[in-house]
Amino acid sequence: MKLTLTSPKERICVALDVSDLETAKALAESLSDHVGFFKVGFELFTAVGPAAIVAVKDVGGKVFLDLKFHDIPATVSRAAVAATSMGVTLLNLHTSGGSEMMEKTVAAVAETAKQRGLIRPLLLGVTVLTSLDPQILDRELRVNGSLQDHVVHLAKLAMRAGLDGVIASPQEITLVREACGPSCLIVTPGIRPSGEAAHDQRRIMTPREAIEAGADILVIGRPITGSSNPAEAADRIIDEIAQGR
Repeated sequence: MKLTLTSPKERICVALDVSDLETAKALAESLSDHVGFFKVGFELFTAVGPAAIVAVKDVGGKVFLDLKFHDIPATVSRAAVAATSMGVTLLNLHTSGGSEMMEKTVAAVAETAKQRGLIRPLLLGVTVLTSLDPQILDRELRVNGSLQDHVVHLAKLAMRAGLDGVIASPQEITLVREACGPSCLIVTPGIRPSGEAAHDQRRIMTPREAIEAGADILVIGRPITGSSNPAEAADRIIDEIAQGR
């Protein structure tokens, strides 16, 4: 499967970080004509399960299943097969699970899609979470080298394993693009429009800056979903991106 992102609208993925189905449905319905994707993550999926995916698809939305699979190769590949059967467009797994885990998942997803006549979801590798900074990486996780070097190393590992792209913070977009080339799909969280609070994200950037740096898809939550008018908030971000072209 190949994504064609021809407009700023298609580059926006709204994070449905809520815990009830009705709120998720209302957001998806109000935003389905304004954005390209909806992220279903741990909070919503744990609360309501696959019904969240169905709710997004019912309004014509594309799903990014953000469960960051990280386990032994057999477990992750089976989980990814289940996600493929649900019809998600994007799903992710931790690159720190290693090459075997990623390669087996790539193979299992491709085979399942082929056998069942499904559209193969795009697989994204999680590099370093945007809540982490160099001090945490060094002092707590004992990762040698710089944060940027570690992100690039994991991104290259993901692409060699056959993944379609990576999740990377705004500050590593350019480095990942240079290291992995134009075919690497870069999905970027940690996006905050000008004037918005950073909350628990440490490595952030505005939407326009991220697109200009080379990001393909921007994951945005509270600046849109926390607005009194989410559709208008999404449109303002799209205008900001468009003006940068």
